[in-house]
Amino acid sequence: MWSRRFLVPAAGLVLGGALAVPAAAAPPPRAAACSPSAALLGFTDALDKATLDGTAVAGLSALAVTRPGRALALVDNIGTTPARVYGLDLRTRRGGLHAEARGSTILKRPDGTPYTGADLDGEGLVAEPGGRTVLVSSETEPSVRRFDARTGRRRAELPVPARFRVAPAGGAVANQTFEALAATPDGRTLYAGMEGPLAADAPGVVRILRYDRRPGRDHRPTAQYAYRTDPGLGLVELVALRGGGLLALERGWTSGVGNTVRVYAASTRRAADVSDAASVPADSPAVLRKEPLVDLADCPPSGATAKQPQPNPLLDNVEGMALGGRAPHGRRVLYLVSDDNGSAAQTTRVYALAVRVRA
Repeated sequence: MWSRRFLVPAAGLVLGGALAVPAAAAPPPRAAACSPSAALLGFTDALDKATLDGTAVAGLSALAVTRPGRALALVDNIGTTPARVYGLDLRTRRGGLHAEARGSTILKRPDGTPYTGADLDGEGLVAEPGGRTVLVSSETEPSVRRFDARTGRRRAELPVPARFRVAPAGGAVANQTFEALAATPDGRTLYAGMEGPLAADAPGVVRILRYDRRPGRDHRPTAQYAYRTDPGLGLVELVALRGGGLLALERGWTSGVGNTVRVYAASTRRAADVSDAASVPADSPAVLRKEPLVDLADCPPSGATAKQPQPNPLLDNVEGMALGGRAPHGRRVLYLVSDDNGSAAQTTRVYALAVRVRA
């Protein structure tokens, strides 16, 4: 069971009750097929332009399911507002998908002062086993930091190999670093995925940094894997399965056309470690094989509306992904969340899909 500590009142926490807007969901009458391996269970815009105790529930860039019906959502870099994590009620039921913010925790430096959008661009979120700590990736430097789940104070920072630093410190491009963060169910292996390629790697080839945790020690970098995104797309989130399995969320945007949102299945099992490769070409045999799981544009619109041009009104700027509980017919619930960037032209939308996954 996961702890409720993100919702326990404590100094520095911003807690609250119901949202300022009523819940609004527009689910299909039943699971709507999107692909042979995925069906849309429902979606909700209940969090869109909502507020909670004076803070905007906006810029949600990562999800972490902590226990049945509960999840955490990370805010990225909304101006100079405090970096924070929201606690969510998140569940599928016969009436569709329900999402509601119930409280938040401010992320703080060791001295107790809040991080803000100026120095923490939160993009990846992992709730560690036991519920006492969370890991947050920021693509500013980039970094992976551990925070206390109750107080929000930083406890530790994981080492990042120099090549992943933003130039001139390393070979990464600003705003294209650790967008994805995922841990295996036992918490021993962690993956930090780059949104874009390093300067020395081929266009579209991004690296996934693997960390392993030994008993009595913290996570340390142990391997790097090469992953090739579809043309024009970036790697924005990962889900880690047992046995080296991964779900990879790719997303892109084209002016006047809209978003592309695709989920692929991949695996690091027996994959080549490219840590010693100065560069990785597009045709490298080390690139992970991937299989399509779902293209969100192929899902029925199901009553969704869009505020700007989209190939399918269901689409928006999806950035977060988390695996939930069991769904019928041996499938799992896969949650997605879109980041509205605090913009009136974008929507904070939560999705639930039933997907067939293999470890």
